[in-house]
Amino acid sequence: MTVQQQIQAFLEGTPHAVAGASQDRRKYGNKVLRAYLQRKRAVHPINPNARVVEGLVAFSDLAALSEMVHGVSIVTPPRITEQIVTQAVGLGIRHLWMQPGSESDQAIELARQAGMNVIWGGPCILVTLQFQED
Repeated sequence: MTVQQQIQAFLEGTPHAVAGASQDRRKYGNKVLRAYLQRKRAVHPINPNARVVEGLVAFSDLAALSEMVHGVSIVTPPRITEQIVTQAVGLGIRHLWMQPGSESDQAIELARQAGMNVIWGGPCILVTLQFQED
């Protein structure tokens, strides 16, 4: 599958979660969440230290979500990404997009071994969703 096909498969379904969603609008975790919102896409913020992010109820982790998600955008440090991937595998989530800087070799290998559609190594969802700073 080409990267473009992987991106298309990631975006075909809904809803999505943003692991690392931040309350700080300057951080990429917040920008990725807002990119989904700007495109009117169903999205859930994942942040164990926040109750609300951009007006949405935040969840402590993927297991706490109120519904199954199609995919997860990951905007966390690599060591946290590994935990997110492990949890996603256990929950049967099939699509992951590791934003630049969040990747780790271990997380990528775990996702691949589980047969997940994993996007990493450059493509940024902010570009794909044409994020506009407001």
